Amino acid sequence: MPEAPKNRLPARIRRRLKKIFDRAGNDRLKQNFLRAVPFWIASLITGLVAVFYSRVFLLAETYGNSLFRYAHWLLFVITPLCFVIAWWLVVRFEKYAGGSGIPQVMAAIELATPRDSFKIRKLLSIRVIIVKIISSFFMILGGGVIGREGPTIQIAGSVFRKVNQLLPEWWPKISKRNMIMTGAAAGLAAAFNTPLGGIVFAIEELTKTHISYFRTALFTAVIIAGLTAQALFGPYLYLGYPTINGLSPYIFPGVLIVALLSGLGGSITGRILVVIMNWKSRLKIKRQQVAFVLLCGIGVALLGFFSNIEFIGSGKKIMTDILFTTNKFLPWYSPLIRMSGSVLSFSTGAAGGIFAPALSSGACIGSVLSGWMNLSDSNTNLLILSGMVGFLTGITRTPFTSSIIVLEMTDRHNLIFYLMLAGMIAGMVSLLIDRHSLYDHLKVRYLRELEPEETDPKIPEQS
Repeated sequence: MPEAPKNRLPARIRRRLKKIFDRAGNDRLKQNFLRAVPFWIASLITGLVAVFYSRVFLLAETYGNSLFRYAHWLLFVITPLCFVIAWWLVVRFEKYAGGSGIPQVMAAIELATPRDSFKIRKLLSIRVIIVKIISSFFMILGGGVIGREGPTIQIAGSVFRKVNQLLPEWWPKISKRNMIMTGAAAGLAAAFNTPLGGIVFAIEELTKTHISYFRTALFTAVIIAGLTAQALFGPYLYLGYPTINGLSPYIFPGVLIVALLSGLGGSITGRILVVIMNWKSRLKIKRQQVAFVLLCGIGVALLGFFSNIEFIGSGKKIMTDILFTTNKFLPWYSPLIRMSGSVLSFSTGAAGGIFAPALSSGACIGSVLSGWMNLSDSNTNLLILSGMVGFLTGITRTPFTSSIIVLEMTDRHNLIFYLMLAGMIAGMVSLLIDRHSLYDHLKVRYLRELEPEETDPKIPEQS
């Protein structure tokens, strides 16, 4: 059968490119260039998709907040409804699009072997990207305490995997594992505008491969994805430049206390989520699952109704308010509200990350303690940032990634030793609650779910 006209042009282009590169004289240069091109293309696409997703996410959060401010009672209608829609989208169309996305990427990296690589399509695909964006849109519209950073990492991993999958047979082979790890780093860099954070995240959280094998691809992917996001967003900082002049020489005890409490808070939140999700997995009847999601939505609505609308949602406004306004001291219950909102939102199984909620929960802890100690603005900002590092470390168990991300979000390099100290203290105290991070537990869950597929079913991969 003759080739369809719509397929002739791409096939002709591929054949023409192959002839051009076959004629190239320097084989090593040719191979290196061909291996680099897929990373460049995937990084550019990642940056574009990350910007689109961030704008959609911000639009939904802004519109939802406006509705709730107009009439608080709408929380009890919109929030449960949005939670159920977001959950149903995941259950109906792509169950591995639920949650943060980072555990799915970790599982995909572990499955990137000749024996198991066919399973990756369930964790990273075009369908995952679409469901992830739409489900998290409804979650944040309804006031869900979620972030977009973890989902961006899974989206980026899906983009990189798809680009690798579309390479013609004659193209030099590229490691699936390195491609996915590089995509995750590029996704984090594009989401937070933190290139160093993306690189450290790939090394500390994802990779078991020596970085020398893919460092060039990793660096260039992070740079291209970050520059693409900056070209559309401008050279922005995720948070801004908080005041840190005139820090007290006696602030170290405050940093230690905040690190201890935020590390415990993060690890306790993760542990509670693991317990709830283990219990939830025993709910086999759909009515029970819907009832659970509705109760979670009502719980978040109650938190927003009886406290402050700002205490639900992603939490970015909380962080910017306490860092850059005179309202630096939050009420004692604010960390508990943020932690409760994270648990209720994340345990539904709908799409949504925990990076931003973790940062804002830690910021609340630093703000509350600073108010009790009646600290100056600069010292308060330091404790807020230390709390952000500590809580994120408690969730992820990645102290260096957490400190680098917070450092790059604020461009306050003279705080690096304080932030690294907070991360290390939080990492150590987290072990008292659980030896493994939330992401590790979820990764193991996904791997167990995929275990029954022992052999390649030999069916075409879904996009």
